[in-house]
Amino acid sequence: MTFITRFAPSPTGPLHLGHAYSALLAYDMAVAAGGTFLLRIEDIDQSRARRHWEKQIFDDLRWLGIVWPEPVFRQSDRIDSYRVGLNYLRALGVVYPCICTRRDIQMASSAPQEGGAPAFGPDGTIYPGTCKRHPPTNYDPRAVAFRLDMEKALALLSAPLSFEEAGGGTPETFILDPGYARDGIGDVVLARREMGTSYHLAVVLDDAAQEVTDVVRGKDLFDATYIHIVLQALLGLETPVYHHHRLIRDDSGKRLAKRDDARAIEKYRQEGLTPADIRQRVGL
Repeated sequence: MTFITRFAPSPTGPLHLGHAYSALLAYDMAVAAGGTFLLRIEDIDQSRARRHWEKQIFDDLRWLGIVWPEPVFRQSDRIDSYRVGLNYLRALGVVYPCICTRRDIQMASSAPQEGGAPAFGPDGTIYPGTCKRHPPTNYDPRAVAFRLDMEKALALLSAPLSFEEAGGGTPETFILDPGYARDGIGDVVLARREMGTSYHLAVVLDDAAQEVTDVVRGKDLFDATYIHIVLQALLGLETPVYHHHRLIRDDSGKRLAKRDDARAIEKYRQEGLTPADIRQRVGL
């Protein structure tokens, strides 16, 4: 099987050293395996995506010496595919509408009867199940979110779910604990209001559509992989091999973010650094 991996940034800000590390690592692995490196633009959030940031992504990656096949895959071109995937899951009976706002969720999760402080999982505050217990009626499908009913999904999937993790050098198999899925992940959002999808649903469908065999991404997304293997199983999709790599941090140990312009690739370019300098800085 041909090795296929991808780098999938969102055009919502400049690429920084952490992005450079992830993209270079994925590219190097594809070259070493005689495989293919793909670039995907994750722009489903059109309220924040900007064309000038997309152009900057292309410029920075080309400067780093990374090449990819054209045309570039864009999530904004795949809304119909996400709708088909969501409708399939709805037909399975594992999706329900949710009208709760973030404030509603925060208040319900921190209520005394719910156990005090809200619990957090790979998708943020774990949803307390308000709309599952009290389904909304007469709602506009475009104005509500749709959530995965994790309990129903697990009941539908009788076989143990697992994925292969190769980021540590030696492949290791991780098996999903149903108790963790129910209590530590919960009913995640599969389609956000006015968006028609979410990161979790889109990334699973996109990786399958691009026939990605190996996903290279940061360790901060390790726990989200459990969500993705549930969706892959429900949708009848293959599970790729995952390579969750270390995160690039600042001098204080904090993970880099797009707002950290001081470490933007463009600024290093303007200061006269070379791609080799960037590789040295990220440990490649």
